[in-house]
Amino acid sequence: MSPTREWWEDLLSRDPDELDEGQEPATPNADDLRQFIDRDLRPWYVQRRMELENRPLIRAQAFGQSLDPDKLSRLARYEVHLDRKLERTLAMLLRLKDLRRETGGP
Repeated sequence: MSPTREWWEDLLSRDPDELDEGQEPATPNADDLRQFIDRDLRPWYVQRRMELENRPLIRAQAFGQSLDPDKLSRLARYEVHLDRKLERTLAMLLRLKDLRRETGGP
C-alpha cells in the first residue's frame, strides 16, 4: 500500500476526539478525498518536489557549513602530533632491535 493511501486511510480512521477544533471527520467520498488532496497532499507534494529540485544546492550548503577551518586546523595539529609520536615510537623500536642484536637476544 502506498504511503499516500495509508495517509488517507489514517484520516478516515481517526477518532473524532483526536481532531482539531472545527475539523470534521473525513468520510470515504469524492468530496472529502478532493479536500484531502487539495488541503494536505498537494502542498506536501509541492514542498517535496522543491526539496528534490534543490537537493544539490542543499547538499552544497551542508558541505560548506560542515567545513570549519578552525576544526580543520585542530585536526592538522593532531595529525602532526601523532606523526611525531609515531616517529619516536618507531625510532625506539629500532633502537631496541639493535640492542637485542648486540646482546645476542632472540
